[in-house]
Parts: sequence; structure tokens; C-alpha cells
Amino acid sequence: MNKILSICILILVLRFSCVVQAQTNIPYLSKKETATQLMVHNQPFLIRGGELGNSSASSLAYLNQIWPTLEQMNLNTLLVPVYWELLEPIDGTFDFSLVDSLIIQSRKRDMKLILLWFGSWKNSMSCYVPGWVKTDPQRFPRALNKNGQAVEILSPFCTNNLEADKKAFTRLMQHLKKIDSKENTVIMVQVENEIGMLPDARDYSAEANKQYKQQVPSNLLNYLKKNQKQLLPEFRQHWEASGKKMQGTWAEVFGDSTAGEEVFMAWHFAQFTEELTKAGKSVYPLPMFINAALNRVGYAPGEYPSAGPLPHLLDVWWAGAPSIDILTPDIYFPNFEHWCRLYQRGGNPLFIPEARFEPSVGAKMFYAMGNHDAMGFSPFSIESTDNPGKESIVKSYDLIKQLSPLIISHQGTGQMAGFRLTKEHTADTLVLGGFQLTIKHDYTLGWSPDASNTTWPDTGGIIICTAPGEYWVAGSGLVITFGLPENKPGSAGIYRIDEGTFTSDFVWQPKRLLNGDQSHQGRHLRIPVHEYGIQKLILYTY
Repeated sequence: MNKILSICILILVLRFSCVVQAQTNIPYLSKKETATQLMVHNQPFLIRGGELGNSSASSLAYLNQIWPTLEQMNLNTLLVPVYWELLEPIDGTFDFSLVDSLIIQSRKRDMKLILLWFGSWKNSMSCYVPGWVKTDPQRFPRALNKNGQAVEILSPFCTNNLEADKKAFTRLMQHLKKIDSKENTVIMVQVENEIGMLPDARDYSAEANKQYKQQVPSNLLNYLKKNQKQLLPEFRQHWEASGKKMQGTWAEVFGDSTAGEEVFMAWHFAQFTEELTKAGKSVYPLPMFINAALNRVGYAPGEYPSAGPLPHLLDVWWAGAPSIDILTPDIYFPNFEHWCRLYQRGGNPLFIPEARFEPSVGAKMFYAMGNHDAMGFSPFSIESTDNPGKESIVKSYDLIKQLSPLIISHQGTGQMAGFRLTKEHTADTLVLGGFQLTIKHDYTLGWSPDASNTTWPDTGGIIICTAPGEYWVAGSGLVITFGLPENKPGSAGIYRIDEGTFTSDFVWQPKRLLNGDQSHQGRHLRIPVHEYGIQKLILYTY
């Protein structure tokens, strides 16, 4: 009898352990020194992503047309919209056929998915809400502009709007848990898309006006008090310029201005998003993020999609939506490096779910991953190319694919750097592994006839130091010279440069020794423009 009881207890323990393991085996975020990594099946996962155009996932027939292109692009992750209006075409009736097909097709290609919830807002507007929401403004009211006119933006101040969105989003997460919690095809979820207010800084509906006159919520004020020394400078300066008050109405604490109104609106967008995220995570706690349509420099709130998770409002979003794991930038503007720096602050990990799909995108990816420990990168409308093999991102992703184990192991260590070089920014210098490295655009050598052109292609790469004087360099259009730091006597020389590739199981296969003409007889390491490669470099001193 005791033996039977022991066996029963053992079975129960094993079953409980399996349940716990299944729950904890879903993707999650993990800190590694100063970096944050996405863990999939308990292993770090570096996202080589591509986001589909807005309408490309709305039809199985269209998806079938573009899979052959996607299969050629060295992606390991596809970012795909899930449309509320197709998921819940009738109030309370759900159709998961598109989601199911996408997951099945992705598994066949060993590709992961990041789902983008096109719910209440997409690029500010409520264009993907179901028809039964669009046509019932009494039940689902819109935001109003200053003139009292409704705009095509669901008001975040309406409980009906929140509850309807939350119901659909929760059902999506329930479905993902049911069909995907073991395989983990879906590794992250984006909550809404580019939330923002237009054409004014805030909603002027009756409920919004009422809330604007209320006292600033205590949880936001407590956040300000607790974190006042760590607040990001843009937000801290705004709060201090308004008097650094710890109580009062929104206008009293943050100023009676469009900038103050934007803070008010950001808080309520964040609170709406928090309720949605909490509800989804309570069912299936995948990592969740929200993206921002960036603000143009010199434009006032309302002239750009305002109140989203923008650089000057990150503190408001951290306070108002703590369940969101990452605040992310969609980078279409120049000065790519500037936006990366702004979003890798306050412990926020860098993930770029959208970037303009153009020839420079490969160099931008190298910079983000090498210099900012980005957990992933994703050009927008990745399927729009007619010739995948010629795209810089495809060639660059091939190198990242080979180097992923090295990149992952060196994230957060300070032993890795990334570069993007242009005709306006031709060089970078750093000290790494005991040597001073100067990285220049290949055209600075003047050897190419194209070096005299008025424009140069963006080039870039990544360098990883694996031991003092030992480096792995990957990229295109780079020239690297070497020396010793100023406080060290002597000179630096090239001991050896090998060009090669890594196999799929990460075995290095050297192909050429480059100590002759290719290194200009020991003067530099070079990967010419339009060529993509990996080189192992060892330096010595004399």
C-alpha cells in the first residue's frame, strides 16, 4: 500500500514539474551584464528580423506569394501584424485562421514570429478596429480635436474602448498559449502600433477634459519623487521648468502648454496599454513591447504623433505601463545613431522593430548590434524587394548568422563595437583589447574610382575582441589600422589575418591568409565596398 502511495505521489510530482516547466519554458528576457537578451527555449536568441508591410498578412493567398522571397533573406524572425478587424469580425466571434496558418508556415521554415497587435491604434489612427466598433461611435467614442470634431482615433478615456480591445487581445494570447506554448514559434508581442495623438496634443472629449482638470495621479507623482535623480534629462527639465511640483492638476504640475498636455495624454495612453498588457500576460506572459513613431525635431506636440513612447516621454511610459518590457523606436529619420542612444537609456534594452528598408540598412544593423547590444533589428516591408540576393541586409544578416554565438557571448561585456561609416562620417577610433583601432570608410584609401563620387554608400561592420590583440571583424567597406594607446611605447603590427566562414555548427573554416596585398603588406585590415566577409585578426607589438 505504501509503495502504491509513493508511486502516486511521484506521478503527481512529475506532472506538476512538467506543468511548471511548460510555463517557464516560454520566451523571456534575461540580463547579461549590461545587456538584455531574449531567451527562447532558455537559450539567447538574436533577432534577424523583417517586418511585413501593413497589408501583407491579411490574406493567405498573398502570404503564399511572398514566402519564397522571405526564405532567401537570411531571416530568423518575421514581424507580422494581427488585425483586430479580421480576428473579431463580429462582436464576440473570433477567427484565428490567419494566425494559425502563419504559425504553421513559419514552423515549416524554422522561422520565429513576433506578432504586432493592430488593435485600437495603428500609426495613431483606429483604422484596424472592427467594423462593429467603427460604426458605433456612441458605444466606442472617438477622441475630439479642439473644435469638438471627432477624429479617427479611439479615445483612451472610454472604458468600452478598453474592454473591447482587452477582450480581443486576451483571446489572442489564450489562443497562442493553447497552440504554441511548447513550440514557441511566437517569441514576442507588440501591443498596439505607433500610438499617437493628432492633430492636437491631447483628446478634448468630455471625459478627457474632466480628467485634465483632476489632480495628477499619485502613482505618477510617486514615480517622480522616487526617481527624480534618474529621470531622463528632457523630462526632468520640463518638470523642473514647471516648478517641480509634487501635487496639483496636470496644468499646474506640467505646465499649461501643449508640452504639458502631451504628458497628460501620454499617461492615459500608457495606462490603457498597461491594462491591455496585464490582461494578456495574465494568460500567457510573452515578452511585450510597444513602438514609437518618432517626433520630428522642431515640431510641436500635435504636429507629430504625440504622447507615444517618445524619447522625452519614456519616464511617463515607464511609470504608466510597467508591464511593458521594452520601449522601441521605429527609425526612419536620419541620424540613426542618435535615436539608438536615446532608446538605450534607463535600462531600456535596444530593439528596433522597424527601420527604413534601403541600401544603408545593413550598416545600421551592424552599428546597433555591435555598439548597443541590440537584441534584434528589422527593416520594414521586407518582402518588397525584387532581388533579395542583392540587398545589403541579406548579406549582412548572413554574417550575423555566422557570428551569432560570438555576439551573444560578448553582449554586455564592452568587448564589442559596431560602426556605420558615410562620406560625412568617415572614421571611428576606439581602444579595445589593448590596442587603438581606427576604422575608416574603404573609400578613404582613394583606390576606388568611385571614391571621387559626390555620395558614398553607407558601409559598416562589427568587431569583437576575444583576447588581448585578437579580433573578429565582419562587415563591408571597412579599413582598420592599428596602434598602441598613447600611454604605451612601441608599435603595433599584424601577426596574422585570416579570411573565412563559420559552419552552421560554429566551426571556423579559414580560406585565405591575407598578410600580403590584401592587407597592404601588414598596414591594415580591409573589406572592400560591396564585398561582405569575416576576418580573424591577431596583432603583436614591437
